This record gives sequence, C-alpha cells and structure tokens, in this order.
Amino acid sequence: MNKFDCIVVGAGHAGIEAAISASRLGLKTLLTTLNIDYIGLMPCNPAIGGPAKSNLVREIDALGGVMAELADSTYMQLKTLNSSKGPAVRALRAQSDKKEYRYLARKFCEQEQNLTIKQIEVIDLIVEENEIKGVKDELGIEYFAPTVILTTGTSLDGKIYIGLKSFPAGRLGERSANGGLSNCLKNLGFNVRKLKTGTPARIDSRTIDYSKLELHPGDEIIDGMPRFFSYKPNRPIREQFPCYLTKTTEKTHEIIRANLCNSPLYRGLITGVGPRYCPSIEDKVVRFAHNPSHHIFIEPEGRDTYEVYIQGFSTSLPIKAQFEMIHSLPGLENASIIKPAYAVEYDSVCALELDYGLMTKKIKGLFLAGQINGTSGYEEAAAQGLVAGINAKNYLDKKDYIELTRSNSYIGTLIDDLITKDIDEPYRMLTSRSEYRLILRQDNADLRLSEIGYKNGLTKEEDILRKRLKENIIEEEIEKLQSFKIALNDKNKEILAKYQENLELGTNAFNLLKRPNIDFKIIKELGYKQTNKTNDKYLIRDIEEQAEILIKYDGYIKRQITQIENQSKTDNIKIPDDINYDEIKQISTESKDKLKKIRPKTIGQALRIGGVKPADVSVLMVLIEQHRIKKQ
Repeated sequence: MNKFDCIVVGAGHAGIEAAISASRLGLKTLLTTLNIDYIGLMPCNPAIGGPAKSNLVREIDALGGVMAELADSTYMQLKTLNSSKGPAVRALRAQSDKKEYRYLARKFCEQEQNLTIKQIEVIDLIVEENEIKGVKDELGIEYFAPTVILTTGTSLDGKIYIGLKSFPAGRLGERSANGGLSNCLKNLGFNVRKLKTGTPARIDSRTIDYSKLELHPGDEIIDGMPRFFSYKPNRPIREQFPCYLTKTTEKTHEIIRANLCNSPLYRGLITGVGPRYCPSIEDKVVRFAHNPSHHIFIEPEGRDTYEVYIQGFSTSLPIKAQFEMIHSLPGLENASIIKPAYAVEYDSVCALELDYGLMTKKIKGLFLAGQINGTSGYEEAAAQGLVAGINAKNYLDKKDYIELTRSNSYIGTLIDDLITKDIDEPYRMLTSRSEYRLILRQDNADLRLSEIGYKNGLTKEEDILRKRLKENIIEEEIEKLQSFKIALNDKNKEILAKYQENLELGTNAFNLLKRPNIDFKIIKELGYKQTNKTNDKYLIRDIEEQAEILIKYDGYIKRQITQIENQSKTDNIKIPDDINYDEIKQISTESKDKLKKIRPKTIGQALRIGGVKPADVSVLMVLIEQHRIKKQ
C-alpha cells in the first residue's frame, strides 16, 4: 500500500509540476504536503511571469507542464512588459486570483489517476548503499519508492522574523518543516545553508484613497484576443482588473532609517542571504540612498476579496514601524493592514551537489527542485519541478535526461547556472543570464521545445500537430512575403507616409518588413494577404509575429546560431565519469578543486565553472583526446 514509483515532498509550484509530470508519465506517485489546502499556494506576489520568467512559463507549457494553463485560467490582469523594446526582452505577466489558482492547482493534482496526495511531514529519508529507498513521516510511517523529489520551498527549518520577534514557520500561517529532514540531509553529507526571502504587508483596499494613485491597466484587448501563456487553443476570456502605482516619500525613508536598529537583518539575527534582485524596502533605502523615491505597486489578490498586495514593499521591520511606513505612502494614509510583512529564513542545499538532471550526486534516485536548490520565484521552481519529474521517469527507465541546454532554453540556462556556479544568494532568472536571448524568446518556446516534450512523453499529439502546422505556415509566409511586390504608386506612398516612411523604388514585402517602423499590419494595408491555411485567430497572430521577428532580426539571429554552433563543439566533448583529477599534474590546484567538486559532464560545462582556468581546460581536452585514441 505504501509502495510508489516516485515520492514528491512539498506541494508548491515545483511539487505540482514534479508530481503531475511523473504521474502523467506513468509513475505511481505520492505527493506529500504539510497542508493539503495550500497546494499551489502563492505565498508572496500573486503573479506569474515577467522578464525572463515568462520565457520559463512558456517553456514549461511547450514541454507539457501546467503552470501556463493555471495562469491563463485564473488571471485578473494580463500585461506585456517591455512592449516597446526588442522581442528578446518582451515579457508577459499575469496578475492571478490567488484563491482560484490554488483551487485549480489542487484540482489538477486530484484529477491525476496515478497521483496520491497525503498531508504529512516527511522527517527522514530511507537510504541504502547511496540509493534512495523511500521516506518516513512524523508518525513513523514509511513510504517506499526508488525516486524521491524534494521540493520543500521555504518550509525546510523555516523561521519568520517580524522585527525582533521570530517563530518557526515556512510562511505566515504555515507550519515549518522542522521535524528532522534538514538534519537528515546534513547527516547524509549535503552542504545545507541558510537563505532568506520576504514578503510585503497585505492591505484592506477599502481603506486606500485610489484618487492619489496612478492607474496601471492591463493590455488592450485587440480583436477579442489577449496574450496568453499557453500555446493551447481556447484560452478563457476574463474581465481584467487594474493595478495602481504609488511611491515612497522622504518621510518613508526617514521612518525606515530610524528603525534599522530594530531590523533583524541589520541586527545580525538573520544570517541567510537575501535575493539581490528583490530586496526589502530597507535594503533599497540603504543601498540606493541617492534615490529620493521608489515605485510601489498596489495589486489585487483576488476577485472576491478586498485584500491587496503592496508590491516592492517587503520588510522585516517591527509592526509599529510598518504602520508608520505604509501611512507615509500617498493614498495609503489611512490604510488598514490585514497581514504584516515579514522575512523568512530557511534551509537550502548547495546546487553544486546536483547533476544536470537535478539528481543528487551522493544519493541515486534523490532529486531536488525549487527553492531547496537556492532559487527564488514560482517560475524557477516550477521549471525545476517539471525537469525533476521527467528525469525521475528517465532515471527509472535507464534513459538519458531530457535534453535542455543553454542554447535551447532558459530552463537549460537556469539548471546550468545552478550546477556550475557556486551561487550564495537566491537565484532569479534574468534575460541577461542567457547569452542566446534573441533565440530563446518567449514567443517561440513552442517551436524550440515541443518536440523535446513530445519525445519525453508529456506534450500531447494535438499540440505537436498544431506546432508543426504553425512551423510550416511560417516558412510559407516568409516565402510569400519575398515574392509579394510593393508597387511604387500614389496609394502605397500615401499609406507609408502615415507611418513616416517613404518608397523611392519598388520592393517586396520581405525587405519592407526589415524597416524598424514597418509591421505586419502596414504590410496588409499595402495589399498583402496571409497564407490561408488555418482559421485559428490565435495561430494566425502567432504566425504574423514569428514571420516579422525572423525577417527583422535575420542577421542577428544568424549570428547567434553561429555562436551556438561554436559553443556546441565544447558541449559535445564528454568528460569521462571515472576521470581522476588528482592524477592530472598539469592542471592548477584551484581548477582541480573546482572540477572535483562539480564534476562537469562536458568540456563546455567545465569552461563555465567560476575559478576554472581556460588553459587548464585546454589541457583537459588534450588528455581526453589522448584517452579516446588509446581506447580505440
């Protein structure tokens, strides 16, 4: 009865993706959670997506995960960020209804035939001869499985701080997993360390003076079609709700500076390192003292609640100071706090302990995903959970891990960064982390990854056929644009003059689209008609977008493809698993120590390890080639 193929510990975003992917791939799966009502909980910002994170969500969808569907089904606002910039940095963001998201996430899990859910605390791992055999709960009950995925979020030995007060908890109102799992990992030899995150106060929207705030609506809906995360058809059309902007004042900053002596962070009570790219408001005021003000967004938490989220205002200062700080914000002078802001410190495992499939190097069959690996954010967690779930199946089937690399996905970049860089702060995905971001855009994730998802058994037949149709039409569309002539006549000159463009000689639609101010809409005004092979309006819009991007950025894209081809040469050179670095005298001690610690699988990975000298990698390449020749 207690025998499974896979056990997933934790039911946050990583746990949901891990459990659903494993169960859909045929594994009899157990999902354990401290509170069954908190499956899919958004304990911090009720939003999905944003810069680089939207790429992750789209990639999850292309590979057969569920986060995009959850976001599309529960959005309160959909907004495209950086829309005036290039396609490499454009990002979709959804403000979600927290209650609906959590309800739907649980429903998704409960509908899986191979998935069992239990509300228990896992306190120990059952390990024999460096292989995982199962887990034990707080009541001493044992559950057996040859694969276990830990997705513990911030609950692993979590402690909350509000001013100088602290208490065990993973998030406010949640238990902390302090029954022994963290000590178990330490006893097994894992490098366990503290990290820190935080979340702002929640406010009663009825006590806010919105007349003093700046309105921030969602995207304009054109032809009844919002932008969605999922590439699947028939996404739901829902009413959109606005967000609002206010700003900190000099009075806000004075209150913060006066209360730093009561900050657990500045008093040294919190030893965990916080996220650099999502700092607390006191961090912002101290680190960016030259800034007279900081943007604060007021975001709704749900359709049927007056609770709102104060984005950009996380803090661990005492509750009295929090009242004063919030009341110093324009429009929030009389605001009532529903939940205080707080910081949470929790245990994580150094991700250098993992291989690129997210399985631990010490314990076979044990996978880690999400914040336990030192990442921050729902999207980073979900991406890892999906990869761990797929690779648990591949591990049991003795197959290769899913093929995600720096050159084909943001997920591959995320994992490569985690397992090759000794990151000492919560890792957040950024577009700048990818050297191939013009190739790895959010708009083409299905074209890049659907075939990989299909090969690994999660992408459905209808989705792969839709992707292949889209691919074929894009190719035909580009050929048609090349053959469509734009005549040099008065009508066309008049149309182009509206957009501050001129036409001195006749040209084709392909070359005209290369101009920065010309888009597909203008080409159609000039008489161009699209390839008529589908009535799906969402697919038609995607095809337009892809054709335009591929034409406009043709030279840049070709340059990045050449970069990828050059990089793949080193990524294709495998390093033998049994290599003994201590026996290589020609390599420096520093490089040797890093290589022994991380044990990269390829020369490309070795080159990306901080502290490993390129000259030492060159020596390694020569020795590997000599070894290969000897074997032959």
